[in-house]
Amino acid sequence: MSSNSEPLKVAFIHPDLGIGGAERLVVDAALAIKTAPNPSEQLNDITIYTSHCDQDHCFEEVANGEFTLRVYGDFLPTNLAGRFSIVFAFLRQLYLVLKMILSGELRRYDLIFIDQLAYCIPLLHLCKRPDARILFYCHFPDKLLAPHNGTLRSAYRLLFDRLEEWTTGTADKIVVNSQFTRQTVRKNFKSLQNVPLEVVYPCVPSTIELNDSNIQEVSKLVHDSPFFLSINRFERKKHIQLAIQAYARYIEQTRDSIQKLVISGGYDDRLEENKSYLAELEQLCDKLHLKRFTRIGENSEAFPDTAVQVIFLPSISTGLKNALLSKTDMLMYTPSYEHFGIVPLEAMRLGKLVLADCTGGPLETVVNYFDHRETYTGFTVEADQEKWSDILELVKGFSDNEIAQVAERNKQRVENHFSFTAMQKTLCEAIDESEPKVFAYEKSIPLVMAVLAVAAVAVARKSD
Repeated sequence: MSSNSEPLKVAFIHPDLGIGGAERLVVDAALAIKTAPNPSEQLNDITIYTSHCDQDHCFEEVANGEFTLRVYGDFLPTNLAGRFSIVFAFLRQLYLVLKMILSGELRRYDLIFIDQLAYCIPLLHLCKRPDARILFYCHFPDKLLAPHNGTLRSAYRLLFDRLEEWTTGTADKIVVNSQFTRQTVRKNFKSLQNVPLEVVYPCVPSTIELNDSNIQEVSKLVHDSPFFLSINRFERKKHIQLAIQAYARYIEQTRDSIQKLVISGGYDDRLEENKSYLAELEQLCDKLHLKRFTRIGENSEAFPDTAVQVIFLPSISTGLKNALLSKTDMLMYTPSYEHFGIVPLEAMRLGKLVLADCTGGPLETVVNYFDHRETYTGFTVEADQEKWSDILELVKGFSDNEIAQVAERNKQRVENHFSFTAMQKTLCEAIDESEPKVFAYEKSIPLVMAVLAVAAVAVARKSD
């Protein structure tokens, strides 16, 4: 990627370096660039800039010092009485970027990789080295994720929505996480309709180590019975009730007395929606006369009796999640219009069938049985409980040989298209294709510099 004899110097800018999907992408992208070949035959130099990073709540690569880490602006609030989050996200990023500029750090870098917030790209573009490039990774337009209810919120969101479109377009290179996101960006950002948007898929490790103790725990939880699996955050938009409804109909239709359903995923008892939605799902089980069991957290002493049909496991470890995926008959991935969806890949990596809605990212990751009978890896079916129930019954009728063949196809598909190697290749190609641009606003440097000077004085006073 570097055309000279020196390793590439790259700055990553990310708002909050926690343990979510966007953060996993940032870490994987940083690793991909760090280990990418260059003429010097040395590792490329990576620094991650963020407004917040808790060393006890971040990925291992960040905690163990795989990259240089700079945290600027964590003292700034993230909201005001639970409101104006986007305003404070902008201010926190602005402070971080100004620190990079005023310290001279920004001009060290050959490449600046930004994701989630594009607002400060014009300022970065103005102050970076002329030969440096800015790459923006778009997970999904923020304007479509944020609420717009209320007169005041609608007013300031209108400003930030327009600002998001303009600032996104000032990156030298824009990449997206899926074809679905690319279509959505072009539909909602009219000024970017003719701008090249390369797809760089997130990745999953090609292999994982399964812990024997986690495998044994799964056996105890389901009493060695076969089970379907749903993994999602406990949020209403994830439509987890579809899995329960389809399973209930399957039991009613087949009278299967041993098949179970395990529902797991992200859960935080500080979040009201997580708590209330879990309660709704439990009530749905009661209404459908399904015997249920709930275990929150890693309490190894709590296990269901053999009569339990639906097992809720909110907030589990990665090890237990992987063990569940390795033992399930099929993953039931219930969200509609998911931007990408990493969980189906985690299941496919272990050779498992995936049932997903026929919208969004899963259309790119899952090869549908009804379209490609010889090469399918799962099912993308309309989010209808009867249709999903029929799929459950179909899968239970598959032969061992059929299951084995699908497992091999799934593993190979992940390796070919969604592995670390595949992501590194497409990301490096996008970087190689990028060139530094000069935008019209950069010709108004005197005015911009005046604004920057005022901001610099404010930052200097804060530092004192």
